[in-house]
Amino acid sequence: MAARRQQRLVSLVLCLLSTRQFITAERIRHTVDGYQLSDSASNPDEAFKRSFERDKAELRELGVPLETGRNSLFDTEDGYRIARKAFELPPIEFTADEAAAVGLAARLWSTASLASEARAALIKLRAAGVDIDPPAGADTLPPLPANEPALPELLTAVSGRRVVQFDHRKPHTEAAERRTVEPWGVLSWRGRWYLVGHDRNRDQVRSFRLDRISGGIKVLGDTAKTRRPLDLDMLELVRGANHQPGQIARVRVSADRAGQLRRLARESRPDDGGDGEILTIDYRDTEWLAGLVAGAGTDALVLEPPALIRSVIGLLEAAAGGAR
Repeated sequence: MAARRQQRLVSLVLCLLSTRQFITAERIRHTVDGYQLSDSASNPDEAFKRSFERDKAELRELGVPLETGRNSLFDTEDGYRIARKAFELPPIEFTADEAAAVGLAARLWSTASLASEARAALIKLRAAGVDIDPPAGADTLPPLPANEPALPELLTAVSGRRVVQFDHRKPHTEAAERRTVEPWGVLSWRGRWYLVGHDRNRDQVRSFRLDRISGGIKVLGDTAKTRRPLDLDMLELVRGANHQPGQIARVRVSADRAGQLRRLARESRPDDGGDGEILTIDYRDTEWLAGLVAGAGTDALVLEPPALIRSVIGLLEAAAGGAR
């Protein structure tokens, strides 16, 4: 449809919505932009009639409830209008949990490839009167990381119930193994993304860390044959799969810095060798705590245990290599 005709249809709809009375075709001709023709045009009355008939048919095909009638017994010709109650959508209402889900989705896609689509959706919802603004203090929440290359494809696969294949590396191993998975869901836990689903290789429920997926995601042609059990708690599954014995770390932090590490500490004492502090932190996931320490930069230094020190050094070396 030509842009000029699109504009004329929009103007016609707005005109017919603006009044409760029936508006005659002649009045529409002189009111709606796009119907006016030059006086020098051959048979302008016939040209208007053809255009108006096409537009009415187009609106009805689009589902616009165009009504025909007369305002009184003294009217000599029919008029047209669009009843607002029949045309406008009902109010969009979300429960508190649904509004929270929309807000979390916006936080997620703010750094992903669908950022522009997410912003457009939020604008439309706010225009419809839906309150999805985060509660006071929500700006202090850390953004959900969405930089895993496999994340968009896996989200699409979960939605479409499409079977996927990928190479996945187990912890403490170098070689990756090809896995075929019927995806049930994707979730974030402790700053990392996990895929949960039915592993066809093992014929069991499994979870996979996305940052251990090497190469691309291959979407197979067949549809998933299994569904997520109703009683399956995916978060508990991920937690259990990543359970490690309790450990204790000691981390030196600069004065008034590394706030996230300070909040995790069960004990803090002054650093005898400087103006900082020594934190005692209980933890179970070495890589998770290493990521927090590395993220603090020069404001944090691990003193023990050695495994955590090695993990932090590995992350910093990887970051330095990627920056070259």
